Amino acid sequence: MFEIGQRVELSVPGSTGNVGPGYDSLGLALGHYDDLAVTVTEGGLEFELHGEGSASVPRTAEHLVVRAMRAAFRAAGVEQLPGLRLEATNRIPHGRGMGSSATAVVAGVLAANALLPAGRALGDTQLLQVAAAMEGHPDNVAPSLYGGLVISWSGADGYCSAPVAVHEDIVPVVAVPDFEVPTRLARSLLPATVPHHDASVNAGRTALLVEAMTRSPELLLPATEDRLHQPYRAAAMPPSARLMTALRERGLPAMISGAGPTVLVLAAGREQTEQAERALAELVREGAGADPVSWRVLRLRVDGQGAKLVRHPQKIQG
Repeated sequence: MFEIGQRVELSVPGSTGNVGPGYDSLGLALGHYDDLAVTVTEGGLEFELHGEGSASVPRTAEHLVVRAMRAAFRAAGVEQLPGLRLEATNRIPHGRGMGSSATAVVAGVLAANALLPAGRALGDTQLLQVAAAMEGHPDNVAPSLYGGLVISWSGADGYCSAPVAVHEDIVPVVAVPDFEVPTRLARSLLPATVPHHDASVNAGRTALLVEAMTRSPELLLPATEDRLHQPYRAAAMPPSARLMTALRERGLPAMISGAGPTVLVLAAGREQTEQAERALAELVREGAGADPVSWRVLRLRVDGQGAKLVRHPQKIQG
């Protein structure tokens, strides 16, 4: 079924989940990419890994990309994993709320699907089911698959997603700290119940956010207010919570990216983008004494396409 030397290359964007009030339902594709090349070999697993997290991830069948490939093969009715050589360049930081695990899952699922014969290949809906099942929710894998802003939910037929085109003026600016917050810890801090008023506020803000992201970026500050998850998770990332609050006090639509601890500003237009970068530089500098944290500030873009096959499967000669 698999031909030795068959190779596929792809590039997968990172993502931010929640996007302020859209807890577990909204995700946004970020123009920050992990690249993967997979080659079918005679047997076994080989790894050439570079970049973020490359020193700590397993070089065994437990590698997340390999697990995702196996899940996709099984969904297509293929039980035996061929010999594989994985070459990865990772730019998305691990444990920072920028979708690193979802990116790896999407990369593995798409690579496996590209290597399958045409008659066995999975459709878009099946790919989403496999990837979301591995992650446990679709709000990060969906934007990495489809690009743009994606609204996701679970229904009787499984995971569902609706991609939405983002207004061209919106620019993501992120401040990435040098510490991690495990998603499991962030989720453990959430209460079992929340006040009805807070739930009502978030429902309204989430609806407003879709309008702000698509047609009215000037509404991003009120649209990104959240009462469901960020206040409860602040204890796990005090420097991030303080930075987010300070940015919002300056009129910038800042939020915690995903489960944190990265801080994300969705700036509207060049002027506000530059304002966000200046404010971040100043606030990070001012907080250096109180918080022994190093930050990387990056101006990104919204990825509107999702994962891309750079090179379709072909046999490598020689």
